[in-house]
Amino acid sequence: MNLGNAADWVIMAVAGSFLAVWLFRSFYAWLHEPSGSRVVLLGDGEELAPDDENVKFLEQSGYEVVSGKHRIPVTISLDGEKLKTRLYVDYVAERDGLTYLVKTARDRMPYEWTGSGLRDRLFMYALLVPGTEGIIIMDARDKWIRTLTFQITAQG
Repeated sequence: MNLGNAADWVIMAVAGSFLAVWLFRSFYAWLHEPSGSRVVLLGDGEELAPDDENVKFLEQSGYEVVSGKHRIPVTISLDGEKLKTRLYVDYVAERDGLTYLVKTARDRMPYEWTGSGLRDRLFMYALLVPGTEGIIIMDARDKWIRTLTFQITAQG
């Protein structure tokens, strides 16, 4: 056996081993990837208007507003037909190192202040952006802020 051929086989075996290990690790990581890793990371959002009453009220209440409105496109498939819609986050604010999504109250869509009402209307935001501490619901005109957090508890 030629020494050059033996060296070629060793190099091929080492390269093949590295490739096999890399493929196995990639497959293992993909297989064990938590389902929450398929979430939306919010971008920069819209510019904040300097005279925005909601921003002023949040800042007076001790929050730092870090971005404006975010539009999150959603495609729904209904019996094979594609329907397009959007979810909106009005602001992203921070306080004490914690990040909150902010939804503003609107007269035409009042909140139902029950567990099921809040869950049906806002739980998707907590699932969509799980790195946040909670959701702030606010009304600058009537001067109120409510903070909402979701905790999934074990049955028993």
